[in-house]
Amino acid sequence: MTATVARRASRAERERLRQDFVRLCEIESPSGRERAVADALLAELRAAGLAPEEDASAAETEADAGNVIARIYPPSSGAGGPPETRTIMLCAHMDTVPLDGPVEVVEEDGVLTNRHDAILGADNKAAVAAILGVARRFAAVPPPVGLELVFTTSEEPGLRGAKAIDRGALRSEFGFVFDHASPIGELIVAAPSYYRIEGRFHGKAAHAGLRPEDGRNAIVAAASALASLRLGRIDEGTTANVGRIHGGTAANVVAERCTVELEARSLDHDRAGDLVSEIVNALTAGASDTECDLELGVQEQFRAYRLPRSAPPVQAAAEALAGVGIEASFVSTGGGSDAHAFQAKGLPCLNVANGTERNHQPDERVTVEALETMLDVMLGVVAHSA
Repeated sequence: MTATVARRASRAERERLRQDFVRLCEIESPSGRERAVADALLAELRAAGLAPEEDASAAETEADAGNVIARIYPPSSGAGGPPETRTIMLCAHMDTVPLDGPVEVVEEDGVLTNRHDAILGADNKAAVAAILGVARRFAAVPPPVGLELVFTTSEEPGLRGAKAIDRGALRSEFGFVFDHASPIGELIVAAPSYYRIEGRFHGKAAHAGLRPEDGRNAIVAAASALASLRLGRIDEGTTANVGRIHGGTAANVVAERCTVELEARSLDHDRAGDLVSEIVNALTAGASDTECDLELGVQEQFRAYRLPRSAPPVQAAAEALAGVGIEASFVSTGGGSDAHAFQAKGLPCLNVANGTERNHQPDERVTVEALETMLDVMLGVVAHSA
């Protein structure tokens, strides 16, 4: 590892990082509509002298763009042959949750926010901008390890872009995702299994004032089931929630239909499965007790994983943090990230907190200091992965 490779971001790199972040945030890219930001990234990567690719995942994800992948390898040890050093992946997602207004980035006292009452998009464009800075650095100076820089689509609705990536097309030995809105220094070494459950209750309509006894109320069936459930935090690593309920046609009609949408999460995969069974049993009992029919849908969105502190990506990230004066903390999360999808493909992947705040909220924000620190951390990750 040379001093050149290990050095922190220059003043010019930091200013370019801020400019990139502002520009990317102001390009709207809600999930499934990432085309404009993908085009911007492809153009910037090509301008840096790289040959980025866009994969064919759009047909599977139903997005208007594919995942963008750029590769940078150290000089080959043989004529035309692959480098002997390891390759690592750096990943961020291009999409955001839906926007309730335009994005116009403003800075006040070193804090970047949206002038309008809508998300900023720092989740995950803070990481996208920083990885773009890494790309420019190592396009000019050969990296100490091979790099695969991956920008995914449709992370927010279920990691769709990452799930659609061909693992065989990646040479990486391990990887890093920078997608946790918490203080820089947190390394996410455990994440949950996550299930979505949908119950569709079917009763019988009747006039609520003239013949209520002829009806079977699907809303009552759903309410009975939900009232019997344990919701919220079940234990330290397990949660359950009902997020949506809708049904009926009018106040004077016994509701013929009602749909409820729930989720179950746990750091223990078996515990998550037990909780799903508990929810399914409650929904079934609610339907049976009110003589309603029930259609059930259960989907495993992602599976729990845990990385030991001795894992190479954890060690490299901890050393990179130490290099900028931050002590690593090893934490679990209740959220999902593209790291889940890569773990499921057999690619060990660490989610690294990126210092953004209040993601998915109209007061979302990130400090310039956090942006700059994360670029330094990423450069350190590359150096310490060698």
